[in-house]
This record gives sequence, C-alpha cells and structure tokens, in this order.
Amino acid sequence: MTIINKIFGSFKFSFIPPLMIYLAAGVSGITNIVGLFFVKEYLDLSAVFLAGLGFWAGLPWVLKMPLGHLVDILWKFKSILVILGALVMAASSIIMYCLIQYKSEMILLLNAETWFVISSLLAPIGFVLQDVVADAMTVEAVPKIDDNGEEIDFKDLKSMNVSMQLLGRVSIIFGTLLVSMLNLIVFADSSEMTELEKINAYGKIYLYSLIVPLISISGIFLAYINKQNKLNSLIKNGIAPLKAKGMVFISPELTKPNLLIIIGSIIFVLFTLFIGTSKIQFSQEIVFVGSFGIILLLLIKLSNELDTKAKRMLLGTAIIIFVFRAMPGVGQGGSWFEIDVLKFDQEFLSLLGLIASFLTIFGIFILRPLMEKSSMSRLIIILSVAGSIFILPSIAMYYGFHEYTSNLTGGIVDERFIAIFNTALESPLGQVSMIPILAWIAQSAPSHLKATFFAILASFTNLALSASNLGTKYLNQIFVITREVKTEQGEIKIPADYSELGILLIIVCLLTLIVPIIITFVIKKLRLISY
Repeated sequence: MTIINKIFGSFKFSFIPPLMIYLAAGVSGITNIVGLFFVKEYLDLSAVFLAGLGFWAGLPWVLKMPLGHLVDILWKFKSILVILGALVMAASSIIMYCLIQYKSEMILLLNAETWFVISSLLAPIGFVLQDVVADAMTVEAVPKIDDNGEEIDFKDLKSMNVSMQLLGRVSIIFGTLLVSMLNLIVFADSSEMTELEKINAYGKIYLYSLIVPLISISGIFLAYINKQNKLNSLIKNGIAPLKAKGMVFISPELTKPNLLIIIGSIIFVLFTLFIGTSKIQFSQEIVFVGSFGIILLLLIKLSNELDTKAKRMLLGTAIIIFVFRAMPGVGQGGSWFEIDVLKFDQEFLSLLGLIASFLTIFGIFILRPLMEKSSMSRLIIILSVAGSIFILPSIAMYYGFHEYTSNLTGGIVDERFIAIFNTALESPLGQVSMIPILAWIAQSAPSHLKATFFAILASFTNLALSASNLGTKYLNQIFVITREVKTEQGEIKIPADYSELGILLIIVCLLTLIVPIIITFVIKKLRLISY
C-alpha cells in the first residue's frame, strides 16, 4: 500500500469534477493532426505566418489573470462560465467542420484562411475560460474536513494537493491518449485514401470534437453530486443537518474587485486590440512587451498577499519557468520535413501521439517522488538537459543518420523506429515542471483569491509561450524553410526547401540547453527560490 500511495498518491471522489474539465482540454487535441495536414494541403500559409498565428492564439491564455479575478468575483456563477466556454469551443469546431465539408459555401462569406484564423482564435478563448474555473475548482476539490467533520492535517493536505495537480495533468494527457487512439482508427491506411476520403475523415474528426464541450459541462454536474454525497456522509456520521450543510455548501468569502487588476486588464485588452488590429510594424513585439509590463506589475502587486519568503519563492519560480517555457521551437518546418522527406503519414503521427500520451501518464506517476522532493531549480536543469538531448535524434535524421542505422540493422532501426524511441523517452518531461508549483499555489492561495492566484503564474508563464512563438518566428525568418505548394493546375508555385532546417535544429537545441540553466543559476545565487 505504501508503494501504491507513493506512485498514485491520495485520491478523492471530489477530484473528479475539475478532472473532467481537464480531460476535455486533453480531448480538444483531437483536431491537431487534422489541422496540420489541412493547413499543409489546402491552405497557402507560410511557417512564419503560422508562428505568428500561434502568438495571437496564445494571448487568451495570457488573460488568465483578469479572468481568474473575474471567476473569484463571480464564483457563484462558475457553472455558467464553464457552459459559455463550451459554447465558444463548439463554435470553433463547427466552423472547421463546415469549412472542410462545405468549403464552396463558406468561402462565399470569407476566404478559407480567414475562417481558419477565426476558428484558431475562438478555441483557446473557450479553453482558457474553462481552465480558469477548473484551476480554482482544484482548491475546492481537496477536502478540508473528513467524513466525521474533523479537520485534515497539513501533511495529508499537502499529499492530496500534489495528487490533485498530478491527476489534473494526467487527465489532460489521458484525453490526448483517447484522441490518438481515435486518430489511429480514422486514419488507418491513410496513405491509400483518396482525396475525397481524406476530406470526409477530416470532417468527421471535427464533428467528433463536439464531444469536448459536453465532457467539460459534465464536470459541473459531478461537482454538485459530490457535494450531496459529502453532505449525506456527514449527516450519517452524526453531524446535525444544518451544520453539515454549512460545512459542505460553504458560502465563499466575498471577493472585492481589485481595481488594479480591473484597470490593468482593461488597459491590456484595449492595448492588445488596438496594436493587434493596426498595421503597425512589429505589432506582435509591441503587444508582447506591453503585456509583459502589465502582467509583471500585477504579479508583483498581488504577491503582496504572501509573506516575504513565499513572495520571493513565487517570483523566483515564475522567472525560471518563464525562461524555460520561452525557448523557441523549430516551427512547422520540422513537421513538414517529417511528412515530406521522412514520409510520416497521418496514421504514423497518430501512433506517435498514442505512444506519447501513454508514456507521459506512466512517466508522471514514476516521477512523482522526484516532483515532491526536488526544488524547481533542479527540475528545470534536468528538463533543460533532457529537452536538448531529445532534439538530437531530429538533427541526426535530418543529416541521414537513420539511413545508416537502417542499412546496418537490416531496416529495423529506421526513421520511424528512431522517432518512436525518441517519443518514448521524451514524453513525460513536458508536464513535470508545472505540477509542484501548481500544488504549492493550491495549498497557499487565499480562499477568496484562489482563481486569481492560479491565474497569476499561469498568465506569466503562458506569456512565455508567446515569447517562444516570437522566437520561433524570428528563427524561421532567418532560416527559411518552405514546403512545396502547387497551384490548382498542379504546377509548382513554391518549391520545397529544407536546406536550412539542420542549422535551425542545432540552434534550438543549444538555446534549450544553455539559456534556462544560466538563468536558473543566477536566480539561485540571488536566493529568490527555495521551493
């Protein structure tokens, strides 16, 4: 039993409602492979444009802080917020389904690229709204009293908070596991599909994605059922009904609107919309710098709710996680190379997704002791070294290493074998850095600011993803990678050119290794982090 507890931790039925919303977030990846191939085959969008679109699609996640404060203020109406997010997600899927199945009718209103952009921006808005509510629900999900009405001690609370956040990540990944299995079924023998069959398969995937909003909404109903069960348990164990009801259906402490957050958020939104819709040069960069300044100010202001030690820990942790997540990626060019040169089709990419999801879940449980015992600085160093190592197989395959190993092993260790092996090793590490800090926030955040505190760090670290997209865009502008684009008549409009992909991969690898480790060393010397 001790070994089982070390791996799986404490689990309560009350964890299930937020886990359902997290599960929906994982299942939302159902359209990722379809989106990749749809853009490549039917939309004339460059790698630079897609990196820029990734920047704008990431901005709703930066809004987690003002949205978190709104959720705290409107906590009684959290169910309505979840349903609203579900409707927005459904709208995104419906647009893409109609664009694929009824393209001629849709382009009479707007061109296909515009519809794709609208759908790409709607989806994260719905996700972030639900995610803010789910984060705050994880605080409620950890019971403060047992079935006899007695307070649970600090050690058990800590264990449950770690378990809650760990299972939250697992729930997201389990959703991606289900998605990978579905994609594997739908795209079985994809290399033999006709164009019409592919279009129908793409449309089905977006139609299936409408299950995502239903999953998240079910979490709201399960939360109510859980509270009723808790009430019945307390009454059964001798607690007076009125007293038991007060223990379970706790009236949340009134959260007074924080004018700094509200005014700062309004300025942020107006600033983002004005710069984003204008034709000002470097609009993305201006939005990033402005957003960074506003969110940093709000982060420092709200950290005053904590004691000095906790404040220094929060700021130090936020910085190293920001830098770690801000490292640029290769961009879509890497995926295009895998599709065009390595011949990875929809079926094989679905298989990779399935393997990654399964091993991530397995790896998180195995790495649970590491997350509980290691400081964030040690975790970031480990993840940076591992992340750079896992780029090496892509570099090797670009330079033809898979051809050598394939000839040496009689075709066994080919490009697909290397990709599967690399995926198996890499999978668990992406989620590891966030679990300990999420558990700390859940345990330390004031009850009337639970959503706000979750959103503080999330907004700051998600802004790092926007920085990552900007860095990816810059690298793609310097090292230009193009896929083959043909006209409707079959003539080559843009030839494929992957000649600069190798040096791009090497630079990304070096940045991933060096920069986070240097920043972590500096933060540790300044004694800003102790968690």
